Amino acid sequence: MARSTVVIAAVVLAFLVAVPVPEVTAKKYLVGDKKFWNPNVNYAAWVQGKHFYLGDWLYFVFYRDQHNILEVSKTDYERCISNHPLRNYTRGAGRDIVPLNETRAYYLLDGRGGCFHGMKLSVTVETPPPPPPLM
Repeated sequence: MARSTVVIAAVVLAFLVAVPVPEVTAKKYLVGDKKFWNPNVNYAAWVQGKHFYLGDWLYFVFYRDQHNILEVSKTDYERCISNHPLRNYTRGAGRDIVPLNETRAYYLLDGRGGCFHGMKLSVTVETPPPPPPLM
């Protein structure tokens, strides 16, 4: 009995080693890096060279009594209009996240006047690339 248990355990272990485990690809982006979510930061430049994939998330750090994070339409984003947000991601802590759960464009801005000082961010979320081929 003990010998058959060892053989079964060895077979299961060999199977687990042979089966590739998918990689977790979700990534957290600290918006603005060390400049955070503040006025007069060039968020268009911050986005350059980054690829945002389904399942990633944006992490915003800001003064909660001065700023917020609103998702708006493309037209409202371009005009810095925050009167009709599609969604408010502000939870009051000043350490808030925007989960990127759909492959689409996200238009985010500060609705407390910061948009006119550059506090707006547009990201396009893509489907993750396929994993590399197995060898």
